[in-house]
Amino acid sequence: MKIAVDAMGGDYAPEAVVEGAVMAAREYGTEIILIGLSATIQAILVRLDAVDKLSVQVVHADEVVEMRDLPSKVLRSKRKSSMKIGLDLLKEGAAAAFVSAGNTGAVLAYSTVILRTVKGVDRPAIAIQLPTLKGNAILLDAGANVDCKPSQLFQFGIMGHVFAEYILGKEKPLVGLLSIGEEDGKGNEIVREVFQMLKASHINFIGNVEGKEVYRGNADVIVCDGFTGNVALKISESLSEMIEANLKRMFQNNWASKLGYLLLKPQLDQFKKKVDYSETGGAPLLGVNGVVIIAHGNSSPKAIKNAINQACELTEKNINEHIREDIELNLTDVEAVKGTIWKQIKTMAFGTEPKEDGREAPDFQKPRAADKDTDET
Repeated sequence: MKIAVDAMGGDYAPEAVVEGAVMAAREYGTEIILIGLSATIQAILVRLDAVDKLSVQVVHADEVVEMRDLPSKVLRSKRKSSMKIGLDLLKEGAAAAFVSAGNTGAVLAYSTVILRTVKGVDRPAIAIQLPTLKGNAILLDAGANVDCKPSQLFQFGIMGHVFAEYILGKEKPLVGLLSIGEEDGKGNEIVREVFQMLKASHINFIGNVEGKEVYRGNADVIVCDGFTGNVALKISESLSEMIEANLKRMFQNNWASKLGYLLLKPQLDQFKKKVDYSETGGAPLLGVNGVVIIAHGNSSPKAIKNAINQACELTEKNINEHIREDIELNLTDVEAVKGTIWKQIKTMAFGTEPKEDGREAPDFQKPRAADKDTDET
């Protein structure tokens, strides 16, 4: 398969992106299509001794989407950008997946317009992997949708369930809804409604999970809106940086601490690898008709290499087809739960439940005995 890579996306593009693509081609034998300023890309390939030795194709793009560009303006003004050309190649079938470390909002906007969403999915979601005490978990949405409807959060839960099952290899993954308390009635109105929808679905829904449970690993999938998810992600990144900085400072205090560092170095390296985002490479944009990986803006060559590898894995395991099947399967469950809720509302409002073969008049519309006597009189 061929993976289209936005060579101009990211804080250290194009050097880091091209180098990462070359690493993927060398280590995994992946066929790469690099899109961007061709002369610049070719010069880097020459420096890396990759010309005519690896399956790396270069496609020229006249325009570059900058990190500061507004997605709405990008859609209108940059129709020859490396990002758009890469997604066009994916739509046309010339590439099996697309990887970019560029402007996240622009990737989201281009992907939604060019690729469209999977049938049954209203909006795509960014899914990030988090290290936990029990392995890895997936959190979505991590920033694509600030405001979400209950039906959209429900779809995120289904997509996360599919990812955890087919990509993370979790059998019957545990799906939790991020809320302010574990009790069923906790959360705002939207969270309470999503709770009922997920509870009625066929997935293994364990109920609400609090923020303190995220890294304990009691849930394999954590569902939330993009505002909450992005805040959680940024806090987690800063916490990881703080821990690393404090450990370095602590181990440099004196000769005893330096000796302790040498003894603990293998374990510390394993811990660092576990929390290092570059090990996974990027976050998939789930719910669009095509495999799209959004890499971190400051991605290193190693991160780009792993993002390309992740794109291959999602393509090979046909993630979108599984999402389509699970969404369709669960729509029936959702309609059933909606019907049940509507019946409950009517029962509370009118004091009766409508029959399946016709509507029964509410109590207040039925003639009472006193009314009947009055009419006869």
